[in-house]
Amino acid sequence: MTAIAWPDDTRRQDFEAWLAPLAQARGLLPQSLRPASADASFRRYLRIDAGDGRSYIIMDAPPALEDSRPFVDVAGLITGAGLHAPAVLAQDLDRGFLLLADLGERLYLQELQQASPGQAHRLMCDAIDALVQWQTRLDGSSLPAFDEALLLRELALFPDWCVAHEFGVTWDAAQREQWDKICRLLVDSALAQPQVPVHRDYMPRNLMVTEPNPGILDFQDAVRGPISYDIACLLRDAFLSWDEERELDWAIRYWEQARRAGLPIDADFGEFWRALEWMGLQRHLKVMGIFCRLKHRDGKPRYSTDLPRFFAYATKVALRYQPLKPLLALIEPLSGDALETAYF
Repeated sequence: MTAIAWPDDTRRQDFEAWLAPLAQARGLLPQSLRPASADASFRRYLRIDAGDGRSYIIMDAPPALEDSRPFVDVAGLITGAGLHAPAVLAQDLDRGFLLLADLGERLYLQELQQASPGQAHRLMCDAIDALVQWQTRLDGSSLPAFDEALLLRELALFPDWCVAHEFGVTWDAAQREQWDKICRLLVDSALAQPQVPVHRDYMPRNLMVTEPNPGILDFQDAVRGPISYDIACLLRDAFLSWDEERELDWAIRYWEQARRAGLPIDADFGEFWRALEWMGLQRHLKVMGIFCRLKHRDGKPRYSTDLPRFFAYATKVALRYQPLKPLLALIEPLSGDALETAYF
């Protein structure tokens, strides 16, 4: 276990005390422990082998910084919906350690980046199938509501962290008023949509190529919220962009499947597409704020390198819809050449 760094000796001792009986019971090999992945939170994931050739994932989530209970709860809901998530095999919620089934190392994001058009289409169709199943079969009654307060808190991340911290810009009263009007439009659009179980980060970085496909990760922040949210995440990703012809093709496939499944989706695809684009804009403004917060508060600057992608998304949507055009004057001074590089 010497290859694994711990923030302090107490955390290391807690981990070793938790792992020892598990290693004996399951034939785990502590000397094989190695990093598997990390995410934008304070969680990290370690991989450990067993003597029978299988491997497992350990979640290390310090309880003072991360609550693992939602992860365990939603993992159970996903399994109950017949979808593929890592099974929770052992847990110590007080100390923040979980032993999980290992879904492998074939991340959707990497596969899509290397895939032929046909392979990418098959993977995305699998993800769409799973999303419709998630929305129709997952019991979302216990999930928190994606309500007005949460939507507004998310949007506030953009002026607080992207505008002020990343670019050092202070908006005047007129600019703040324009921002508040944009926020009102986006929040009203989100709240007007049918509410379904929402993953909140249903994107290629959180999907695995598995059998059955896909494996679903990073679901602990699931809520009840707008029906277009997760498909917007999938089509306009933080780390991977598609041309609009393919976005529309997959959006139509999702819309048709959702209608056949009996989901309360708008019968007019054009209106659904507008709601999806507005929902995506809300998310992208939030994510820009989060990426800048990760850089300036948490010392994780790599996420901010994707800011141009998000400015391009936001510019495209603001240009397309007249009520959103005032946003252009707020983001153009920050986005540099986004107006030239955005595809629309």
